[in-house]
Amino acid sequence: MAASSIAAFFALSFLLVLVPGADWAFTITSGLRDRSVVPAVGGLMLGYVGLTAVVVAGVAALVARTPGVLASLTALGAGYLVWLGATTFAGAKGAGLPQTDAGDTAAGGAAGGARSRVLKGAGVSGLNPKALLLYVALLPQFADQHGQWPLAFQIGLLGLLHMCTAGAVYLGLGSLARTVLRARPTAARLVTRLSGVAMILLGALLLVEQLPH
Repeated sequence: MAASSIAAFFALSFLLVLVPGADWAFTITSGLRDRSVVPAVGGLMLGYVGLTAVVVAGVAALVARTPGVLASLTALGAGYLVWLGATTFAGAKGAGLPQTDAGDTAAGGAAGGARSRVLKGAGVSGLNPKALLLYVALLPQFADQHGQWPLAFQIGLLGLLHMCTAGAVYLGLGSLARTVLRARPTAARLVTRLSGVAMILLGALLLVEQLPH
């Protein structure tokens, strides 16, 4: 695989990561509500690891060719986004205020909250059918089918590059939201509500796309 192909994929990956979507909304919300944005971003990256593994295994191409499976996956991902958006909107009252408890309860609560954020983040990215199709459409195009490196290794490398790019951007985004909005509770609540609405709308649009035309 040529270095020019890797550079071209990195440029495209970076531009796509900069496009706001469910990952952005989830990251911003985490930056406002959690003590650290790392668990949320780690969860998003875990979802991308799963998608990369699916592409390497060749399952994604099969899913893309099977309308029923893809429709079910889309409905599942859309329903998850709607649910997460609704809970985010409902919990906007506490936006900008880190979760705090006392003693061992605080430690246990923090650990449980981190695990919850990781799992939710993995669901946001891993259950996104558009992300799945993005991986199917992009990764194979930048891999050298007749190169010296095994195809699976090339796809895994490109997937890792995308994860690193997305992780860096989302960590910066979450930290920026935390720094800028933490001291502005009203603005933080508004941004959290807007993030919840964005996730609900994205999920609703995905569901509408599955309706018979």
